[in-house]
Amino acid sequence: MTNMMGEFEWTPERVAELTKLWATGLSASEIGRRMGITKNAVVGKVRRLDLTMRRAPAPPKRAPSVVTLDRLASNMCSWPQGEPGSEDFRFCGHPALPGKPYCDTHCAMAYVPAKRKVGTAA
Repeated sequence: MTNMMGEFEWTPERVAELTKLWATGLSASEIGRRMGITKNAVVGKVRRLDLTMRRAPAPPKRAPSVVTLDRLASNMCSWPQGEPGSEDFRFCGHPALPGKPYCDTHCAMAYVPAKRKVGTAA
């Protein structure tokens, strides 16, 4: 409901609806859509009501064998696998050759000797 100035009014019924929707775990944006108000109006009222603020869900735990950037050490192969930014992006992680960023397999792929160009005599 809005008053004569076009402002939203927090009636006891609307507060009860907000409290119920908040308890279901819906996002502030979704609650706002359902109630016909902005996300900011929802968040502001939730704070004033001192309802428990929710945190974003923790990222899923990765298996210890999956080498992500935060697990990559200087002695591990840093050959990327997968598409950067995707959830399954990782690094090889096998032991790197001394002085190189890659394992023997990936060094063979990365350091291909240049082929000599055969010049023509003029």
